[in-house]
Amino acid sequence: MDNAQIRARIEQLEDEERRLRSEESEAADIGRDDVLAADRERLADIKVELDQLWDLLRRRKALRDGGQNPDGAELRDARTVEDYLG
Repeated sequence: MDNAQIRARIEQLEDEERRLRSEESEAADIGRDDVLAADRERLADIKVELDQLWDLLRRRKALRDGGQNPDGAELRDARTVEDYLG
């Protein structure tokens, strides 16, 4: 995946996140707990994938800045990205 593809996926996920948040608000107003639960689960998945993609972009930049091939960076698993402490 190149930077353009990564950024396009990030934009897709951010659009979906905005849509779900709007849907979540409407569902709360009418008491649709089933929709709220599904949206919460999907929003959590989106958060993780966004974290993975931003991490990948940062690592690609670091490789490029270090004179290495950015294509050597691979998407890290969710646990690695989410449990990273700096």
